[in-house]
Amino acid sequence: MERIDTLRWRKSSFSGNGGGNCVDVADDGTNVYVRNSKNPAGAVVTFTQSEWRAFVSGAKNREFDLDQSGRLP
Repeated sequence: MERIDTLRWRKSSFSGNGGGNCVDVADDGTNVYVRNSKNPAGAVVTFTQSEWRAFVSGAKNREFDLDQSGRLP
């Protein structure tokens, strides 16, 4: 595994240029790393490549959308 501080981080294209919620993503060929771009020294969530693909697929399929009460179905 690469040191996290040497990874090439990319800002999510959905983050926009405003002061909203921003996500940075990096990968080292084995794992995918996600962090809050407003706090790059903060926590980093690590996924395996297959976990990341499953997460992205679920997000695209709206599996994580909240119901009308604000809860996961």
